[in-house]
Amino acid sequence: MIKEGYLLIDSLSVPSELSSVPLVEGLIDDVCQKIGVHEEVYGNVLIAVTEAVNNAILHGNRESQDLQVDVSVFDESKEFMFQVKDYGSGFDHVNLPDPTAPENIEKENGRGVYLMRHLADEVLYNDKGNEVSIVFSKEW
Repeated sequence: MIKEGYLLIDSLSVPSELSSVPLVEGLIDDVCQKIGVHEEVYGNVLIAVTEAVNNAILHGNRESQDLQVDVSVFDESKEFMFQVKDYGSGFDHVNLPDPTAPENIEKENGRGVYLMRHLADEVLYNDKGNEVSIVFSKEW
């Protein structure tokens, strides 16, 4: 799922517990500062990537202490990409209910993938659904 021309610039593996999210936020801060992400884009990156990590911890690995979540960051001239991988069984990322549909509007869950798709320039999943690549343009 690594697009051609991308170079790995940073990575982190964290335990499958929500207390790991600040570690990922630190990685996001470091990377965004390193590559000069515009402050207007930074919020989208932070929300989309932490949502992916939360999903990996809660839904993918089901908070199993035996499993990790891997976060990798790739860079190229016009885009950068965060890749989040869990070790769960995956999910059907193609046939998700629309969280904006009237029957789903009151539900507390089910908006994460929708948010990620609207905040990033591209969101790609592997076939299994346990690895997501979140792509952001550098055109700011």
